[in-house]
Amino acid sequence: MNEKMGNAYKVEGSGDVSEFHDPSIQYIYYPVFINLNKKRCVVVGGGKVAERKVYSLLRSGADVTVISPEITDNLRKYKDKGRIEHIGRKYRNGDLRDAFLVIAATSDEKTNHIVSRDAPFLVNVVDKPEMGNFIVPSIVRRGPLTIAITTSGSSPAVSKTIRKELEIFYNKDFGDFLVFLKQVRSKIMKDIKDKKEREKLLKIFGSKDVLDILRTEGLNAAKNKILESLG
Repeated sequence: MNEKMGNAYKVEGSGDVSEFHDPSIQYIYYPVFINLNKKRCVVVGGGKVAERKVYSLLRSGADVTVISPEITDNLRKYKDKGRIEHIGRKYRNGDLRDAFLVIAATSDEKTNHIVSRDAPFLVNVVDKPEMGNFIVPSIVRRGPLTIAITTSGSSPAVSKTIRKELEIFYNKDFGDFLVFLKQVRSKIMKDIKDKKEREKLLKIFGSKDVLDILRTEGLNAAKNKILESLG
């Protein structure tokens, strides 16, 4: 629990006091990764921004409904392939029933505000984070590895710059390496019964030394290091 102390907040149990010098900043966003597989997600809007949001939702396995009189060519392709449901009209009250997640992505602020008000659970309003209860961070994806970056709305441009830096620091090899590690870890969990021995090996696999080898010498060198650890 947070104990409010004037313009500062004491985080119970941490011993730290974080002072917000900007009185408009009352909180920071709670970071979380959500399983959207088979969850009903509604995107209100059919333009390029909505298209990007739909693409991300589909990658997460969501059941996506788009509400908009007009949609982009790519959204129409998704519709024709049965990837999304399209309701070809303006938003109406009741459209968000049973929606797990809602994104308001129209060009009309009044409509976005109504959507935000009606959303039953999670809602994001494009370009107006204060209207919703979650924001979409900048993302770096490398196979199973997902790194999310946010400045809590302070500067999306800074988030983008940090994302580009991380994309260089964590290259494609990291995704391939994690796929390999998952296979090795599964075998270890099955074959090695001694808990301490398992933990020792798993710590080696995730050590800074191994990641440094991956970064400087490449994927095969890192794999060989793991195989050497297994004897």
